[in-house]
Amino acid sequence: RFVENEYEKPQERPRILLPQKTIMENLVATRGSIYTWGGNYHDGIPQIFSFYQPPSGLTDNPGLKNRWMLKGVDCSGLLYEATNGYTPRNTVALLDFGISLPAAGLNINQIVQKVKPLDIIVWPGHVIVVLDQNQVIESRPYYQIGRIKHPGGVKIRQIKEVLSEISRSRVPVNSYTDFGTLGKGKFVIRRWYGQRLSGNIRTGHLRYRL
Repeated sequence: RFVENEYEKPQERPRILLPQKTIMENLVATRGSIYTWGGNYHDGIPQIFSFYQPPSGLTDNPGLKNRWMLKGVDCSGLLYEATNGYTPRNTVALLDFGISLPAAGLNINQIVQKVKPLDIIVWPGHVIVVLDQNQVIESRPYYQIGRIKHPGGVKIRQIKEVLSEISRSRVPVNSYTDFGTLGKGKFVIRRWYGQRLSGNIRTGHLRYRL
């Protein structure tokens, strides 16, 4: 009932770049939302109860109710919702999204001085969005401090703290195809906002073939 049959390939959905301020506000508005793998809507879809009735008693359990209405976002869903679907929906696609911010060999302080709002710190499986040179925002299933796991969800954190955590197991590279350090994983920093990207994208009143 939600699908229409088409006999010709439909046109690609146009992606419209929102103002940077709007994206930033959208990101911050999700703070405190729960983590849901594959989630795109931090408030969920309440209308789903009208179309798919849950088993009796399910709505009395807040956790199950949230899952039923697809409430919450994962790491890439956080950015996807904030940009209204402008950015890729998975971390593998985000590895090459925008342009590389050269970070190979840089220490934490040097990286902090280079990043700008909406830059992304990414590797296969996770993405973190830069808010400014002090803070980042991310969504995780849990946050681990020492040996203790704390509840996950969307949190705004100090960028140096996050980079310090990452650096224990990963090193920055300029491209994810570059070699890293033996025994450690890798991460890249991508700058996508305001950059010329591949595909058919509309920005404000202008239309580019980029």
